Amino acid sequence: MQLDAVRTFVAVAETGQFQAAADELGVTQQAASKRVATLERELGVQLCTRTAKGVRLTVDGQALLPHARELLRVAERARAAVTPGRRALRIDVVSRRIAPANILRDFYRQHRDIDLDVVALLTADAQTALAEVAAGTIDATFRSLREATVPSGLLAARVIDDRHELLVGPRQPLANAATVTLAELTRHPIWMPGMTDAEPVGYYEDLATTFGLTIDRIGPVFGIESLLAELADSTRLAMFVGEGSRYLWPESYDLRRVPVVDPTPVYPLSVIWRADNPHPVLASFLDYLRTRYETTARDDVWAPDWAR
Repeated sequence: MQLDAVRTFVAVAETGQFQAAADELGVTQQAASKRVATLERELGVQLCTRTAKGVRLTVDGQALLPHARELLRVAERARAAVTPGRRALRIDVVSRRIAPANILRDFYRQHRDIDLDVVALLTADAQTALAEVAAGTIDATFRSLREATVPSGLLAARVIDDRHELLVGPRQPLANAATVTLAELTRHPIWMPGMTDAEPVGYYEDLATTFGLTIDRIGPVFGIESLLAELADSTRLAMFVGEGSRYLWPESYDLRRVPVVDPTPVYPLSVIWRADNPHPVLASFLDYLRTRYETTARDDVWAPDWAR
């Protein structure tokens, strides 16, 4: 069923004349008549009859009219869902547990009148995510850009430095520490199982090499709930988490988040967007990110050379 034919039928029904419907749609009267005739042949019924006063719907035409209107409404919603500027702002936060998701949530709390679509491309690498931005499938993504080249037509700005904390169970030796230094962590292996994305893998390799840390990525992951349970039961396991990340666990786990200092490693994230993206909310979100980001150099934090 052709939408143009359905749209013409609705216009004829609402105006009561083929000529008025044609004028409304910007086509000739002959074209409007042909569209309705095509729809009638497809359905095998007569939808309207011409009278001296105009056009009158048949019983079948009256039965079809509410469904035809609904078809047009569905088509409009489908078009709006994928049209920048009309559809919801679509942001890839990579994972709903980490800093970009929480920052986007804070932005939404200040702009509850916007339409927002939160996407989490957790299994996509940076180049795949950037391709989605370039294609207009998503409006922006967050990546470290360690080894990724930003394609022509896209823009990037570093907007997040997520400070590291150590997540440990109550019986781990560092559980009661107020802070922990990177020098101290050379004696405590860090457990980061299941990491496969080249960006975080490369970042933690750089961190381990610079400070002499042991970061163990070996082993499968059976979900974050299972991982947190293992941390809670262990006397030796410790894991890095970002200060801006959010994890929930039963109170009985008594997990501790210990800030890492001297210096504090930060995971750098840039927001990437298409330069010609016309979405009206995107500019506001980018401004919000820029105002939150600390641009001054700080001696108390460490970021890898490629991030600088």
